[in-house]
Amino acid sequence: MHLIKKMIKKLLSILLLISISLSPLQAIESSPLSIGSDEAKVTVKVFSSLTCPHCATFHDKIFKNLKIDFIDTKKVKFEHHGFPLDLAALNAEKVLRSVSDEERSFKFLTEIYKKQNQWAVGSDINKINILIKKMSLDFGIKEETIDKFIKDDKIQDQILEERIAAQKNYKISSTPTIYINDKKYDGKHNYKQFKKEIEKLL
Repeated sequence: MHLIKKMIKKLLSILLLISISLSPLQAIESSPLSIGSDEAKVTVKVFSSLTCPHCATFHDKIFKNLKIDFIDTKKVKFEHHGFPLDLAALNAEKVLRSVSDEERSFKFLTEIYKKQNQWAVGSDINKINILIKKMSLDFGIKEETIDKFIKDDKIQDQILEERIAAQKNYKISSTPTIYINDKKYDGKHNYKQFKKEIEKLL
């Protein structure tokens, strides 16, 4: 039964990728979720899928320390670029975009990753949507807002267009893919090493 569920989930992911590849959507420049000063010398771009365990690990190990040391001190601007690999990640990304306040949106992003193993489970997208909704309600997002954003085709098109653009411009083959000042970071997801890369540019 577990194997069947994994196969169904993989099939849904494949169908999403096929729909993107066949889509008439155009590759447009991304309008990422960002935090930090526009005048910062360093920009960190993270292309991630909200259901990706490695993305959650990176966020937990890197982002919270980066925020204290560099983002809050206006040395680094941090950008989250949604790169959904499946329908669950796509719908969670849509709800994330309902939060307009910069600080609050990143708190919600942290919450999404923190509770990833609670909502990104199984292969039934309807059940997953219910879990996404519960998590979002617990965070304080209104029910009508959640429903509106999950069902909004325009927001979905925007996310998928940005995904196409990211694939074209950054040659993404896995998540998370990280760029520091438009140079790909291939180092370990270790804050000590990541910090050294940042400090070289300051």
